[in-house]
Amino acid sequence: MLDLFLMIGLPYAALIGAIAGGMWRYRQDRFSFSARSSQFLESRQLRLGSGAWHVGILIVLLGHLFTLLLPGFWAALVSVPAILLLVEVGGMAAALLSLVGLILLLVRRIRSRHVQAVTTTADLIVVLLLIAQVGLGLVSSLRIGHGAVWATGTVVPYLWGLVTFRPDLAYVVDFPILFKLHLIGAWLLLLLFPFTRLVHIVSVPLDYLWRAPQLVNWAGVRRQRHAVEQLRVADSRRAFLKGSVGVAGAGALLALGVSEKAANYFRGPAPDPEAETELLQKKLVRLQQTAEERALELERERSALILVAPYAELSEQKGKYFIDYAMAPGLAFRGADGLPILRSAKCTHLGCTVGSDIDADGRILCPCHVSYFDVKTGQPNAGAPAKLPLPELGWALLDGSGSVVTSKAPGGDVRGVTDPQLLATCTLYITRPAVA
Repeated sequence: MLDLFLMIGLPYAALIGAIAGGMWRYRQDRFSFSARSSQFLESRQLRLGSGAWHVGILIVLLGHLFTLLLPGFWAALVSVPAILLLVEVGGMAAALLSLVGLILLLVRRIRSRHVQAVTTTADLIVVLLLIAQVGLGLVSSLRIGHGAVWATGTVVPYLWGLVTFRPDLAYVVDFPILFKLHLIGAWLLLLLFPFTRLVHIVSVPLDYLWRAPQLVNWAGVRRQRHAVEQLRVADSRRAFLKGSVGVAGAGALLALGVSEKAANYFRGPAPDPEAETELLQKKLVRLQQTAEERALELERERSALILVAPYAELSEQKGKYFIDYAMAPGLAFRGADGLPILRSAKCTHLGCTVGSDIDADGRILCPCHVSYFDVKTGQPNAGAPAKLPLPELGWALLDGSGSVVTSKAPGGDVRGVTDPQLLATCTLYITRPAVA
C-alpha cells in the first residue's frame, strides 16, 4: 500500500501540485518567477558553486532525458561495453561535480551574512533536498551499477506508464530502497517546484531580445572602492609572483640536496636475499593454486558425473550452490513434485551470481541489476535487464550402489523411478547432456 502511494499516488499529486501551484503563483506574484540575484552580495563562491552545479546537473539531466525519449536507441548504444563504461564514468563525474557545486552554494548561504539575510527557509530546504537527491543518485549508481542498461527496461516503462495514465507498479516495486528514495526525491522536488526559487527555470527573459541597451556607470564612493580593490588585486598578484620565485628557488636547492636519494629511489633497492626468497614463495603458492584449479577443471572434463549433494539436503525454499562443468556456479532445488531442479546461477545479463532464496512467486533474484528468474522455467521477469532464461542443467540421482535411479536431461522428460522414499536415499549429481 505504501509503495502504491509513493510510486503512483505521489507522482500524480506532485504533477497536479506543480501545475496548480505554478498557475497560482503566476496570477498572484508573477514578478517572483525570476530568482533574486545575490551576486553583488558575494560572488566568488557563487561563481565556483553555481558553475559546477549547473554544468554537472545539465549533463545528468540530458542523460536522463535521452534515455526517456529514445530508450531503444539508448539500449543499443550502451550494449557496447566501451560506451557503457564511458557513460557511467561520465555520469558519475557529472553527478559528483554537481554535488560539489551544491555543497559550495550551501556553505556560501551559511557563511555569508549578506547572503544569509536574503535566504529563506524554502531555499535551505531545496538545497538540502537537491544534495540528498544527487547524493542518492550517485550512491545508487555505485551500489547497483549499470543503471544505463537496466533503466530502459524498468524506469523508462514506469515513467511512460505515468505519462500515459497506465501506471504499472511492477516495474519499480522490487527496486532497492536507495533507488526508491531517489525516485521519491524527484517527486518531492516537483511538488515543491512552484513554491521555491526553482520556478525561475521556466522564466525565459524574452523581453531582453528587444529591450533598449542600458549603460550603468559607477560613480562616487563605490567607484573609489572599486579602484582600491583593483589595486589590492594587483598587489596580491605581485606578492604571489614573488612568493612563487622564492618557492622555486627553495625547491631547486632542496632538489640538489636530495638528488642522491632520488637517484637511489629510481635505481631501486639493493638486492635482498630474504625479500627475494619471500617473493618467490608467494609466486610458488599462486602457481600451486593455479595448478590445483586446472587439475580440478581437467577432472571435471573427464567425469561423467559431478557430485552436488545428498537428495535429502535439497530444499523447496532455498537453493544449494555447486560448481558445474564450466567452473561456473549452479543452484539445485527440490521442486514441488519432489524432483530436483538444477539451473545455472550465472545471470544471463552480465554474469553476476543470482541469489539462492526463492520468493513467494517462485523466483530468485540477481542482486546486481534487479532481475528475477522463475525457478521452474528460468525465464526473467518482464522488463528485467536480463533477456535470456537461466539454463537448465542435466541431473541424475544415484543409489548407494552407484546405479542411476532417476535422471533428466535439459528440456527432456524425467526417466526412472520417482518414489519419494527411494529418492530420499539417493545422491544428486549433474550430468553431461549425452549421459542424462
